[in-house]
Amino acid sequence: MCANVIVAEDDEKQAELLRRYLEREGHSVTLVGDGLAALDLVRHREPDLLILDVMMPRADGLDVVRVLRAECRELPVLMLTARTTEDDLLLGLDLGADDYVTKPYSPRELMARVRTLLRRSRRAAGADPADASLLTVGALVIDPARHVVSVGGEAVECTPGEFRILAALAAEPDRVFSRQQLLAELHGFDRYISDRTVDVHVMNLRKKIESAPRRPARLLTVFGVGYKLTDPAKAATARASS
Repeated sequence: MCANVIVAEDDEKQAELLRRYLEREGHSVTLVGDGLAALDLVRHREPDLLILDVMMPRADGLDVVRVLRAECRELPVLMLTARTTEDDLLLGLDLGADDYVTKPYSPRELMARVRTLLRRSRRAAGADPADASLLTVGALVIDPARHVVSVGGEAVECTPGEFRILAALAAEPDRVFSRQQLLAELHGFDRYISDRTVDVHVMNLRKKIESAPRRPARLLTVFGVGYKLTDPAKAATARASS
């Protein structure tokens, strides 16, 4: 699985270490030392993966992710961070990063995460649009092949993490998913990631797909269990007939 990888890391020793491990697995690697250079290179090279340090000169990693997702670029982003507080890590995921590794990291763990992101990305890219049916839950429509979400015909912009959670819920309407099951959709079974990751994504999704996010009618909490996606009109009809 050879890929074109951009590594944005201002620590030269760390950058060279990453280069060696990635090239050992057959990847083509380009190093940059600041956020603006990373943005420029992504726009011109369209890489398969961006490995992005959070703390960098000119533009930090969070700003880079924010800009890339605003430009609707879907390349996988793996963030490297020395920040260990949960809120800092969740902020990166909230902005659209696909995964993160905290420093100091195990090179074996890092390469495992790289392989996971590349496999997931290539499965999505290789999907045949003719074989991918729309997921519809009332007025909410999800097109997995085109990575498009709409509510009542209005387009909704979702980060990759939000999209994966929403697609998993929409594939089985009214089924209750635990946080751990939704975490598996996001990152595989990963002991390093907090349940709060799912809560942040759900909170942001409600802002995008609910008319009253504080009183959700579609993306519901099942207390003590997890979350489910339902059709509000269908639920209202069922209540009226009962």
